[in-house]
Amino acid sequence: MSGVFESLSGAKGLRVAGKSAQNIAEFNAQVSEERAKAARAKAAFAQKRQAKRGVAAKSALIAKLGTGLTSPVAADLIAEQAAETELENLLIGFEGEVAAGQAESQAVLDRLQGKLAKQRGKAAGRAANVQFGTQIASLAFLSGFGGTGTEIKAT
Repeated sequence: MSGVFESLSGAKGLRVAGKSAQNIAEFNAQVSEERAKAARAKAAFAQKRQAKRGVAAKSALIAKLGTGLTSPVAADLIAEQAAETELENLLIGFEGEVAAGQAESQAVLDRLQGKLAKQRGKAAGRAANVQFGTQIASLAFLSGFGGTGTEIKAT
């Protein structure tokens, strides 16, 4: 379609609006991807910090038990403390992955919505062109544009 026709029908504006919506959605997707990276980094940092606290707790437990380290109860306590520390560490990592996965899913959704907005803009532009073309054709037909018309003469 020519530029004048596109401008007169309003199709160009509809297409631009669709592309603009797609650009906004792409920006939102990039923000969500950055949020996912941050969630993973935060979880990794929290896991390291928690692992250090776990080692400190284990050392404190061993210090409290002192000479009783040879008893089976002491060994069970230390093993239970280690298992609890490991579970807490795994939970931190899992929660970080869940948050990152949610952010990545949002990024995919944002991109799909952007593509849909662009397609809607194109479809609306096509519809505006067709409607405008129909109006021009109707106007031309009704005004007799393009021909002398057929006159019926009475004899």
